[in-house]
Amino acid sequence: MLHVSPESYVGGPLALLKTGDTVRLDLPARRLDMLVDAEELDRRRAAWLAPEPRFQRGYGWMFSRHVTQADQGCDFDFLQTDFGRNAGEPDIF
Repeated sequence: MLHVSPESYVGGPLALLKTGDTVRLDLPARRLDMLVDAEELDRRRAAWLAPEPRFQRGYGWMFSRHVTQADQGCDFDFLQTDFGRNAGEPDIF
């Protein structure tokens, strides 16, 4: 039905929702509104703690460190081409 970025795991807006909160989904306007008082959201944001990293090494570690959010393509950040120069063509002797 939807995707919100950044994800709740990294502190995105849905990380502040609790069971019983009311959410309004407006498909024509492409909006999702959390119907929670701003003061309450501020309290929750101040109290929010990032979860402990699940992976210390391997693919899970690399994924959690280097995969971009959905609105950026869910790709490894080190595969982007908007920084650095490539190695060029190989020298042929």
